[in-house]
Order: sequence, then structure tokens, then C-alpha cells
Amino acid sequence: MANVTDLQTKYSKLAQEYSKLRAQHQVLKKAVVDEQTTSNSVKDELKQKEQTFRKVQQEMESLTFRNQQLTKRVELLQEELHQSESKNKKSKNKGDSPSQINLQTQRVFDEDLQKKIQENERLHIQFYEADEKYRRQEAQLKTRLDHLEKESEQHQAVVDALTSKYMDTIQKLQSDKACLEVKVQTLEREAKDSRVTTEDCQHQLRKYQTEVSSQLKQSCCVIQEKVPFNDTQSSDFNSLNVPLHNRGHQLKARDVAAQALGFVQTLVSALLNFHSYTEQRVHIYPLDSSIEAISPINQKFSQYLHENASYLRPVEEELLQLHESITEDTITVLETVGKLQDFSKSFSSYSRFLQKILPYQLRSLEEECDAPLCTPALMSKNHELQNDIKKLTAVFDKLKSYISLLALPSVRLDAMSQSSTNAVFTQISACLHSLHDITTELSKHYSQKVSLEQDLPSVTQKFRTTNECLLSSLVSLTNSCSKITTFFSNNLDFFASCPGYSVRGGNVNPLRADSMIANKRHAAKYMSTIRKERSESVPYREALSNRHILTSSTESREGLMQQVLQTQEKISRLEQEKEHWLLEAQLGQVRLEKENQRIAQLEAQVSGGVGGHPRSSSESSKAGRTESTELIQDTSMVGMVTITSCSDSDEDQESREQLIKMHYLSRVSELTAQLQMCDSKAVHFHSECRAVAKRLAIAENSREALTEELKLANQNITRLQDELSTTKKSYEDQLSMMSDHLCSMNDTLSKQREEIDTLKLTSKGNSKKNKGR
Repeated sequence: MANVTDLQTKYSKLAQEYSKLRAQHQVLKKAVVDEQTTSNSVKDELKQKEQTFRKVQQEMESLTFRNQQLTKRVELLQEELHQSESKNKKSKNKGDSPSQINLQTQRVFDEDLQKKIQENERLHIQFYEADEKYRRQEAQLKTRLDHLEKESEQHQAVVDALTSKYMDTIQKLQSDKACLEVKVQTLEREAKDSRVTTEDCQHQLRKYQTEVSSQLKQSCCVIQEKVPFNDTQSSDFNSLNVPLHNRGHQLKARDVAAQALGFVQTLVSALLNFHSYTEQRVHIYPLDSSIEAISPINQKFSQYLHENASYLRPVEEELLQLHESITEDTITVLETVGKLQDFSKSFSSYSRFLQKILPYQLRSLEEECDAPLCTPALMSKNHELQNDIKKLTAVFDKLKSYISLLALPSVRLDAMSQSSTNAVFTQISACLHSLHDITTELSKHYSQKVSLEQDLPSVTQKFRTTNECLLSSLVSLTNSCSKITTFFSNNLDFFASCPGYSVRGGNVNPLRADSMIANKRHAAKYMSTIRKERSESVPYREALSNRHILTSSTESREGLMQQVLQTQEKISRLEQEKEHWLLEAQLGQVRLEKENQRIAQLEAQVSGGVGGHPRSSSESSKAGRTESTELIQDTSMVGMVTITSCSDSDEDQESREQLIKMHYLSRVSELTAQLQMCDSKAVHFHSECRAVAKRLAIAENSREALTEELKLANQNITRLQDELSTTKKSYEDQLSMMSDHLCSMNDTLSKQREEIDTLKLTSKGNSKKNKGR
């Protein structure tokens, strides 16, 4: 149910974010539309300006044409003026009247010329002003157009990015919604199944309670009637009784062992990755083993690091066996856990392995410091790493000592007292805290070293990836150490507690209690085997006939198996012969083609009369005749090939070798295709196994959750039954009190009636006396 609520909250958050993004998308879409309208209006305005520019340009062209006409007119007038002046000089001796006429005409021409010149100047000024104004407006419009185009491109890019982002979010939300719907349906089905199972469990619980109550009554009656003595009065007899078993402590111990196994498995995987990537780094830096040989120290160090799995895997396996040895029916204390000694030995071997590789690791870091590209900062980081590795090895050595002390009580009973055991557990907790601190420092210093090594000029991509993998292994090592430290600190009280096993009237040694419980299991098993009904026996004659049939069937089965093997061998031999004859057929076909070519050449030579005298029939037969061959069969995995020792030409031999080569290449390609198919199938099966393992883990988690719910339901049932019994008892007490009160009231009423009757009798007697007087 918690997962459903988390998914619902995540879905609601995603829906809120989607609504916000949708609102932002609408605003941006509106802004983009506004910008597009403004850009369109600017484009229209630019078109209008271009039209006006064309008009002004046309006017300017017309003005230039008019100006040219005026200049030509002025030139003509000037020429006429010069002609008139020359005529005036020639005709000086004439009268005044024509000279005055010429002067007047010249004045008229001068005034007209002056007007035309002024008009031309004015037109030139207007044309220049219009041209400058057009250029300024054109520059402004171009800059504005470029700015608007840039803004529109930016807005379009923003809109495209937002639309792609929104589509991705929509698809993600839809997929999350579908997953949530599927999970909700599965959870509803699981809830229905759990309700059905709880109802079945409640029904079984009622059934078992009735059976247990009836058995308890019967056993109480048998004990009261049949048991002749009480064995708790004698200590000798009492020591032979089966002790009380703390089943809750056993379940807690198994749960704690399972958690410790998971944490140690993550720690072992992190250490394996750390050693493996360290080995890979030694082969790359400071010298690359693919280019030149590394130093002898690094070679020895790499050889030792290659053996890390042989020391780490036993630690995980021994702890797994320790977890499997803790069951619900056993007694789990330090004296009875024999598998702890094996775990201690494997952990001690790993600690010795760390001490063995410590000097080589320190020398390897010193060689990195002696490298020519090593900077002072890298040297300081290498010295810090040397100190961290020394501390790490010392902490593992301390843990080895304390784990060996914990394993001593399983070998020697008087090895440790309860107080010393508590002190050892406290020291182990302190060592785990120091281990977490050291791994944190190691990870930090190594990350700083890697960041410095990234700046070196000779760093390759392989070296970078190795450093990243080494950093990730150190991070996982730090996380696993942190989890182990918190786990041990939280369960320190449970580790230090002693459950104590006792019988009625006294305590018992845990080893003796364990042996008593084992004897109890053997006795129960023996009684169950005794109570089993024996199967019906088979008569002797029928058994003999059955044996004869069985032997004959086994013989026939063996014969059939031999026949199957013979047929398989025959099939393989026939396949090899098939490959051989296929190859021979290809060779024969090649020879036939060559002979046909040779015959065609001979026919061409004979028909054309080229190439000397024709050969005789004996020579042609000798040329076409093949020599006797000696067949040698060669069989292998690829197939069977017949090697012919003949005296053919070099071309035949080359073609034969080429065909053999092609045959072997085809067979190799077929075998590689089969191998790739097998690899793909193996990968597919591996992925399916991983998926099945994940589903199994999910099913185990759901089963554990359902068991917890079942436990809670059982607790609720017991609580309700207790409340029912208490209320029933209180009601019975109240009814008894009411019945007692009712009886007392009846007594008082009877007494009052008797008094009333006596008073009535006395009053009647007094009235009679008064009447007699």
C-alpha cells in the first residue's frame, strides 16, 4: 500500500508539473504568434518602402533624363550665343537698331538659362535629400528586420524545444500512468488474494485452536491420571528433560544473519571490483604493458591481485553456510555455531592476503611517484593513499582477531565469559566505524588523485575509464561499510544478549540443550517412522518374475543405447563422406571445365591452322589422361577431405588448394554462426534467469509482507479473543451479582409479606376482642 501511495503522489506531482508546463507553453505560443504578426507587419512595411523607393528611383531617372535634355539645350543656346556674338563683331559698322534687338534677345536667353540652372540645382538638391532619406530608412528597416528574424528564430527554437520536451513528458506520463494502472491492478489482485488467504488462515487458526484445546484437555487428563511421579523434584531427572526453546530468538537470529549475508555480499563484490580494477590500472600506469614491459614489482603485485577471488569468495560462501545452519529448531549461541569457525578461517586468510599485497601496493605507489610526469600534488596524494591502505589493512587485521575470539567458544567451552563476549562485540562495532571512516578517506583521496591525473598529457581513454571504474568500486565499498556499521550498531544489544535455556527448576548448558533438542528431533522422527503404515509386501515368485523382466528390460535398454550410439557414429561418418564427395564433385567440375576449355582451344587451333602441326590422337589422349591418384582421407571437426597425390599441373593444384580453402572457410563460417547463435541463446537465457530471479525476489518480498500482515492479523485475532473473553467474564460476573441481588430482594419481599400477614392477623384478633366486650 505504501508503494501505491508513493506512486499516486509521484503521479500527482507529474500532473502538476505538466499543467504548469502546459500554461507556460500557451504563453510562449501566444508570444510567438504576436512576434510572427509583428514580423509580418514589418515585412509589409518593408515591401511598401521598397515600392516607394522604386517610385523615387523612377522619378530620379526621369529627372536625370530631363536634366540631360536641359544641359543639351543650354549647350545649344551657348553655341547660338557665340554665333550671335561673332555676327555682332562682324556687323559693327551697321546701325543701332539691330544691335538693340540682339541685346534684348540675349537678355531673354540669359534669363531663361538662369531659370533652368536654378531649377536644375533645386532638383539635384531634392534628389540628394530623397536618396539620403531612403538609404537611412532602408538601413533602419534592415537592422530591424535582422533583429526580428533573430528573435523569431530564437522563439521558434524555444517553441520546438518546449514542444519536444512536452511530448516527451506526455509520453513519459502516459507510460507511467499505464505502469501505475498495471501496478494498481496487480496490487488489487494481490489484496484480494491476501484477503482470501487471511480468511483461510483465520479458518485454519480457529480449527487449530479447537484441536489444540482438545489435545490440551486430553493431555491434562492423561497427565493427571497416568503420570506416576514429578521428575522436577530430582535434579538428575530434571537435567534429562527437554529445555524450553526460545523460538522468537531463533527467528530474530535468522533474520539478522540474512541481513548480514546481504551486506557482506555487497562488501565482497565491492572488494572484488576494487582489486580487479587496481590490477587493470597497474597494467596501464605508469607503464602500459601493451607497449613495454612493466616493472617486476608491478608484475608480482598484478599476479597477487589476480588471486583475490580465491580469498574473497570463501568468506561469502562460509557466511552463507552459517546463515543456512541457523534454523527455527536449532539453538543459536556462540557455543553451538560451528560454522563461525570456518568463517573466521576464511576471513583470516583474506586478512593475510591483504598483508601480503601491502608492500607491493606501497612500492607500486612509489613507482608512480618516481614517474617523470608525476607532479608534487600527485606525490602528496600517493603518500596519503599509502597511509590509507596501511590503516585499511590494520583494521582488517583487528577484525580478524576479534572474529577469531568470537569463534573460540565453539571449540572451547570455557574460552570466554559473557562480559568478555560483550566487550568483543563492542570492539567489533568500533572497528567497523573506523573501517567506514578509512574507506571514506580512501575514496576522497583517490578521487582527488584521479582529478589531478586527468590533466596529464599522456592520459589515454582506457586509463580514464579504469580510474572511473575504480572510483565507483570505492564508492560502493564505502556505502557497504556504512550499511554494515549501522546494521551492527543497531543490533549490538541483540548480539550481546544471552537467551538462556532452562528446564523446569533450573538452567541448562546450551550445548546440552542443543543435544537434547537434537535427540528430541530424532525421537520424533523415529516415532513418525514407527507410526507409518507399511506398504504391502510382494510375493516371492512375483518378485522373481519382476526381477527377470527388469534385467531383460535393462539389457534391452543397453542394447538400444548401443544401437543409438552406433547409428550416431554412422551418421557422423556419412556426413563426413558427404562433405568429402561434395568436395570431390567440385574438383571434378573444375577439371571438366578446364578440359572443355582445352578442347575448345585445340579445336580452334586445328580449325585455324595456327600453332604448328596438330597433335596426334595419342598425344591428346596423353594430355587429357589423368594419372593414378592415391587417396588419403583427413577427418577433423570441420569435415573429411581427401588429399590426392597426383602429378597434375600447377594450375590444377592451385585450384584444388583454393577449393579446399573455400571449403574450410565455409565450414568455419558455419561453425562461427552456430557459436554466435549459442552465445546469443546463452545471453537470452541469462537475461531470462535474471528476470526470473528479480521476479522471485519481488515474490519473496511480497510473501514477507503478507506474512507480516498475517502476523498482525493473528495478533489482532488474539487481542480480540482476549477482549471477548474479558467482556464475557465481566458480563458473567455482572449476571451473578444481579442474581444474588434478586435473591436478596425476594427474601426481603417474603419477610415484608410475612410481617404484613402477622399485622393483619393481630388487627383482626383485636377487632374480635372489641366486639365481644
